[in-house]
Amino acid sequence: MTLPRIELEDAAAPRLEAELPALVREPPPRWGTVALVLTGVVVLAAGFAALAAGNFVADQFGRAAWLGWLTLAVAMAGFGLLAAGIVREVRALLVLRRVDGLRADMASGEAGRITEAARSWAAGVPGGLALLPALRAVNDPDAALALLRAGPGRALREAADGLGRVAALQVVAGVAAMPSPALDIALVAWRGVRLIRRVAALYGVRPGLLGTLALLRRTAVAATLVGVAEIAGNTAAHAVLSSPLLAKAFGEAAGAGVAARRMLVLGRAAAAACDPLPPGG
Repeated sequence: MTLPRIELEDAAAPRLEAELPALVREPPPRWGTVALVLTGVVVLAAGFAALAAGNFVADQFGRAAWLGWLTLAVAMAGFGLLAAGIVREVRALLVLRRVDGLRADMASGEAGRITEAARSWAAGVPGGLALLPALRAVNDPDAALALLRAGPGRALREAADGLGRVAALQVVAGVAAMPSPALDIALVAWRGVRLIRRVAALYGVRPGLLGTLALLRRTAVAATLVGVAEIAGNTAAHAVLSSPLLAKAFGEAAGAGVAARRMLVLGRAAAAACDPLPPGG
């Protein structure tokens, strides 16, 4: 009986179908259409307002000198306040960008960048100045991060948790006193935004309107990470506090308990969004 013969080839068989061409990603434009339109609207509004104010001041000088000086002072005060508000918004956005830069430096794995970022962050947070001599003395990036976690990092997290507990108690009291569910939602939303701003101020970030919107986006991203650690407690609290039996027995207290629990998680998420320290032991 003849056995079947199997021939083995070292070379791989060629593909029968053609390979897909490599996709080349074009870099996104620096200015999108919406950004260009909004920038144009702002430039036109500010420019025409300045020209109109200048013409009005010139007309007032033509009527009387004192009237012209008074109009000029009013215009300068108004435009000065607008400029101060714009500078404050830009400064808040730059502070948020600095936090992102410090976080990237501390997670880079490069010893020089990590130690320099650790010293830079310690110089701007409460309790960090006392650690600067120790941070200058150490060359190990892990030791520098450990000093920050045990010192100002821990103190700031505990203070943020305290703000979250205060917000939770206020939400419980407010929900119990509110006569309408719509007002409950407004109260929780307002208190959540206020909590985020207070936690940001605790970390040295004082956001304005645009800064608050950027901070809300960062907090939403951080909440996904914080929620992984809190999901078991949140699920248990929501299942117990929102059960029909408990809601029937205690009324609005069940919903207030869920809202209070969310305030605690929100405070921790805001702290994670403002804290450049990488997670670790």
